[in-house]
Amino acid sequence: MTNQYRAGKKALVIGGGAPNSTLIAGALTAFLDEGIEFDVISASGAGVLMGLLYQAPLDCSPREALMRWAEVGVADSIYKLFPINYKIFKKPGQEARSFRDTVPPVAGVSAMPAANPFLDVFTQHFAEASGAWNDWMHLMLSALSPSDLSSKSLGLCAHHPFLEQSIDFDAIARMKPEFYINAYNMSKGEMQIWDKNEIAPIHVRAALSFPFLYPPTEIDGDDYIEGAALDTLNFNPLLAGGKHGDIDTLVVLDILGEDRLIRKPRNLYDAWVRSIITPLVKISKTEMRLFELEHNTHPDTGEPLRRLLKVDLMGGIPEQHWPEVLDWSSSNMQLLFDVGYRAGLKFCLEHGESLQEALEGTSLAA
Repeated sequence: MTNQYRAGKKALVIGGGAPNSTLIAGALTAFLDEGIEFDVISASGAGVLMGLLYQAPLDCSPREALMRWAEVGVADSIYKLFPINYKIFKKPGQEARSFRDTVPPVAGVSAMPAANPFLDVFTQHFAEASGAWNDWMHLMLSALSPSDLSSKSLGLCAHHPFLEQSIDFDAIARMKPEFYINAYNMSKGEMQIWDKNEIAPIHVRAALSFPFLYPPTEIDGDDYIEGAALDTLNFNPLLAGGKHGDIDTLVVLDILGEDRLIRKPRNLYDAWVRSIITPLVKISKTEMRLFELEHNTHPDTGEPLRRLLKVDLMGGIPEQHWPEVLDWSSSNMQLLFDVGYRAGLKFCLEHGESLQEALEGTSLAA
């Protein structure tokens, strides 16, 4: 059966799921190391950020950008006391935005000049700080940050303030593969898909605007929320009969469709996180099953229309570690990156040759 797939395009679907997204970062790093490329990439939720780090990082290589993402966790010594990733989830409001302009972002980009001498004392030391000390300083400054959060707020956090410091938005349209992201238009009641020629920071923020965590993103008068809240796997741009109906190999990176994510919480905060993840597990599994049955099966023969390959990203997670797999701790983020990297290498060992042949066949056909 493999031979019939070698002449067409190959696509990558990068699913949503923020806390364990370093699984995806690790797998994408393995793809880079093994020279695996794709003609089309379709992403949703946190997969949007992973895909852009993979294809259009700012001021560094894709490999370096993905490895940096494994460093956004909070030092374990702090996380045990305060299990919130204050390095990623920022306080909302104009005063908080002004405050953030005076301190270095998590990506390590140089800061703007401090607005007052008190903050300047801290910002001068960020360049020299590392590890837990850096995280303690981030926590201190996060605690000092003002906020306008109130009962009238539409979300807990500010929209991702670090996107422009991590993604080269000018390079997106020039990326080699076609690239798609999704967000749900609440005003019109429909899923919106943007391609690489349309994507700007505001579209990425819309694609990451998970309800309650972030307020909806307004674009041209319409309100958007994260597409992965409804479609954890953005299959829509790849459906047969569409622009990319000639895709014959589809690789899926899914970090939500796993029943072991549904388990007894360890504390109240963990219960809240799992209240978000639990329905997404079933949504992801259902999406995968429906795509296979309705869009990837020939109605007469029952044969698959294209080769569908799912990377086993979570198979290598140690059984004893599963209760912590959604933590934003440094140790968990790094462990998952390593697990994802090994899963990516294993996948390349099993399928890399045929995937590279598929790409060569596409080039010859072109």
